[in-house]
Amino acid sequence: MAYACAEPTNTELNDLIDSKFREFREGSIVKGTILEIRPQVVLVDIGYKSEGAIPSNEFEDEEIEIGDEIEVLLERLENDEGMVVLSKEKAAHKQNWEKIVKVFQDGGLVRGKVKSVVKGGLTVNVGVEAFLPGSQVDIIPPKDLNEYVGNVYEFKIVKINDERKNIVISRREVIEAERSEQRQTFLQSVKIGDKVTGAIKNITDFGAFVDLAGMDGLLHITDMSWGRINHPSELLHIGQSVDVIILDVDREKERVSLGLKQMSENPWEDIERKYPIGHNVKGRVTKLLPYGAFIEIEKGVEGLVHVSELSWVKRITRPSDVLEIGQEISAIVLGISIEEQKISLGVRQLDSNPWDEIELRYPVGATIKGPVRNLTAYGAFVELEEGIDGMVHVSDMSWTRKINHPSEQVKKGDEVEAVVIDIDKNAQRISLGMKQIDEDPWKGIETRYKIGDKVKGTVTKLATFGAFVQLDGDIDGLVHISQLREERVEKVKDVLKAGDEIEARVIKVDKGERRIGLSIKAANYSEEDMRKEAAAFDTAIKPGEDLVGLDQAFASAFEDYRPGQ
Repeated sequence: MAYACAEPTNTELNDLIDSKFREFREGSIVKGTILEIRPQVVLVDIGYKSEGAIPSNEFEDEEIEIGDEIEVLLERLENDEGMVVLSKEKAAHKQNWEKIVKVFQDGGLVRGKVKSVVKGGLTVNVGVEAFLPGSQVDIIPPKDLNEYVGNVYEFKIVKINDERKNIVISRREVIEAERSEQRQTFLQSVKIGDKVTGAIKNITDFGAFVDLAGMDGLLHITDMSWGRINHPSELLHIGQSVDVIILDVDREKERVSLGLKQMSENPWEDIERKYPIGHNVKGRVTKLLPYGAFIEIEKGVEGLVHVSELSWVKRITRPSDVLEIGQEISAIVLGISIEEQKISLGVRQLDSNPWDEIELRYPVGATIKGPVRNLTAYGAFVELEEGIDGMVHVSDMSWTRKINHPSEQVKKGDEVEAVVIDIDKNAQRISLGMKQIDEDPWKGIETRYKIGDKVKGTVTKLATFGAFVQLDGDIDGLVHISQLREERVEKVKDVLKAGDEIEARVIKVDKGERRIGLSIKAANYSEEDMRKEAAAFDTAIKPGEDLVGLDQAFASAFEDYRPGQ
C-alpha cells in the first residue's frame, strides 16, 4: 500500500523557517565560510539566507583563502542592502576579552605588541587594545616612547573596566618581579671581594647607584677614585658599564656597597718614596680655586700649589691669573700628608729667592728711587723692583713736622727718593726713610737759633694756646698766647691768622724736645727783659706741648685745621 506525503501548509513552512532563523542571534559568535575575497571586503557564508561582508583590513595580519572556515561576530542580520553585517575583529575581541578577564583574575601575564604612542603612554595589542602608562613602561622612565613601538613584551594586567572595555597594563611590574628574584639570587651568592659588572643607573651628589642584574649597589664618591673628585658626574655617566668590587653586603636590608678605586692599586701607599720632599715633578692643572691650583702628577694623585707658592715677587691674587686648566707645569714637592692624602707643591721654588741676597742689591744706607705704589694709614710703599717694595713710615717722612697721613707728603705714582734704613729678610720687609736724604735740621740748631735772636717767619697754624710759625730751614717755632702782646689776649685769632708774616725774638731753644719758643711782644726787649720772658715762657708751656705739631696742639685748635695745608 502506497502512502503519499502531504505537502506542508504555509503555516508549517513559516514555522520551520522561523525556527531556523532563530538560531542566528545578533551579538553572537558564529562560524562561517569564506566565499569570495575582494579588494575592499571578504564575503562570508554563515548559512543564512544572505552572505555577510567583512572589511578586508580585518584580515591584514592573516593569509586567507576561499573555503577557509572562520569565527565571526554577527552584528546585524540584515542591513539596508539586505546583507548580514559581520566582524572578525569583534569576534576575536569578545573571545580575547574573556581570556583577558580570566588572566587578570588569576594574576597571570599577557603577551602583546606595542602599536603606537598616545598621550601619556602607549597602546598595546594583547588580543584586545590595552593602555600602557609611560610610568609603567620601565623601571627607569624612558626618554623616547617611540623606541618601544613594534616590540613584543610580557605585561601584567593592573586594571580592567568591563563596562568601558578598558584595560591598563604594566611592564614595569613584570620587570620588578624579575629583578626581585634576581636580587635574592644575587644576595645569596655574592661575597665581599667579588668583582662584578654593572651599569650606572643613577647619579647623586654623594655617589652613584649601579644596576647589578636586578640588585642596586651604592658606589660612594669616596670609593670612586684615589684622587680628588668634586662630583660623581666628573667620572661617570648614566648607562655606563663599570667593573666594581663588593665592599660590603647587608642581606637583611638588601644593601650592597661597591668600590671602583679598589680595582687599581692605591697610589698613595708608596707616595713618599716616589715623590720625596724637594723632588721636581711635572703635572697637569685640573682645578683652579681662589686659594690655589690642583695639579695631577699621576692618575689618582694630585698636589696643591697654594697661591702664595706661585711666585717670590709677583703679586698674584688668583691662580687663574697665571694658570689654565689642562696646562702642564713643573713644581717642587714641599710636603706630604699620607693620612690626609695631600701633597703641597711650590712653583716659585724652581727659581732662586730674590730676598736671599736682597742686602747686596739694597744695602742699608743706600739711596734709592722709585714710584709710590700704594698708601696706607701708616706709610707709603715704594716699588724697588717688580714684586719688591720698601715702606716709608710716616715718622720717617719729615724731620720737622708730624705727618698724620702719608698723603700729606706724597701721592700714588710720585717718584720719590729715599734711604734704606733697615732690612728684615725673614719678614721680607725693607724700611725706607725720606727724611734721611737730608741732614736733621735740629742737629746744629743751637748754632742757627740762639736766645735773643730776631727772626722772621710765616704763621702756619693756630691753636688755643698759641701760633705755629715756620722759620728758615723748615723749622717750626711757637708763639705762646702770652707772648703775643703786652696786654692779655683772649683768643689767638684776634691777633693772628694763618699766612701772616711776623717778626719775633727767640726766647727758648730745646734741642732734646725739638722746640723753639718765640715772642712777638719781646721783639724790642732788652737782654734783662728777655731773661724774664724766657723764664715766664717755660712756666707757660704745659708738659707735652710739642712745638713741632703735637697732638695736643691740634686737638686744642679752635679753627678747622687740616694737616699739610
